[in-house]
Amino acid sequence: MPTAKTNFEHPASLRDYSVPRLLFLQLRPKQWSKNALLFAALLFSFERLSFAAFLDTLAAFLLFCLVSGCVYILNDYVDREADRNHPQKKHRPMASGQLNPQLALAFGGLLLLLSFASAFALHPLFAAVLAFYFALNVSYSFKLKHVVIIDILVIAAGFVLRAIAGGIVIRVSFTPWFLLCTMLLSLFLAIGKRRHELMLLSEGKGEHRKVLAKYSVALLDQMNSIVTTATVISYSLFTFTSGRTVHLMWTIPFVLYGIFRYLYLIHVEKKGGAPDRILFEDKPVLITVILYIVSVIAIFAIFE
Repeated sequence: MPTAKTNFEHPASLRDYSVPRLLFLQLRPKQWSKNALLFAALLFSFERLSFAAFLDTLAAFLLFCLVSGCVYILNDYVDREADRNHPQKKHRPMASGQLNPQLALAFGGLLLLLSFASAFALHPLFAAVLAFYFALNVSYSFKLKHVVIIDILVIAAGFVLRAIAGGIVIRVSFTPWFLLCTMLLSLFLAIGKRRHELMLLSEGKGEHRKVLAKYSVALLDQMNSIVTTATVISYSLFTFTSGRTVHLMWTIPFVLYGIFRYLYLIHVEKKGGAPDRILFEDKPVLITVILYIVSVIAIFAIFE
């Protein structure tokens, strides 16, 4: 008698993988680049850079990666049937049938407990932010991802929590302008992701992600126009009012180009579904990010 796995095609890339490797892939390591935002506090506190601060930030980064991986396990467990109808997500370990869903769930629970214990040892307040991040994303997996507009706001909130957590572990605070810029840039990426999904699944959008049926390309384009404008204005004000050197204004062109390049990829190249993948696959975006980081460090080193 055939097993349930024969109801759909197994991707050849997963057929011969061991269970440990499948569990690691289930944590979606390719998406861990999103957690690099925790290093923002270290970047904008360059004058206080130390090896200890770097290690604390690195530990926080790894813990966010593990906890976000647990969220992905839960999310993929809940969506495993729907993901099988998606042209790309059907290749994920659980959706493809290569990884036992109950085993993945048990692994995620154990990993989550160990991560929270480590986070508390690092900093109790950091552990609280990490726990809130997990709770918010669990709410997203079960309910909020089906609520129009709220789904986008929750994605953006996750990035803001990363920025706050990065400041907590090295004991620095952010200006409201920086957190606002983080939120707006996150909204920009989230809206682009929804637009890509809507275009990709235009023929059967309600079959995979129900909330897509409540969006339209025109609405998402209008939202992106508002967020893009607000992001540029907010970042420009941040460079002048952050209490740091006014020479941060020289980084504005990098932000402008990065946003315009991403809009080009969304509207012309029909990309935007995976911002983390674009960061590494699109050379102009990657070079812009590198130049931005180098310029911030150089400005702080020279003018402060």
